[in-house]
Amino acid sequence: MKVSKWGNSLAIRIPTDVASRLGLKEGDEVDLQPSDTNGIELLRLASRRERIDRLRELLKGRLPADYRFDREAANARR
Repeated sequence: MKVSKWGNSLAIRIPTDVASRLGLKEGDEVDLQPSDTNGIELLRLASRRERIDRLRELLKGRLPADYRFDREAANARR
């Protein structure tokens, strides 16, 4: 892989076979961090949909089944 200039930043082009093995696709958000072994660690960040699904799973059973959020009531001035 080669590091290239992309605007004011640097970019790494990931070969298709490597992206496939990592389960990456266009539009995925990732984070690179230095690893303890002098390499880098690639972290795939959860998508918005995945974060919402995870939150729903955490809240399951904590709210009544017929609960509906009312934005106007929540923001009403008292």
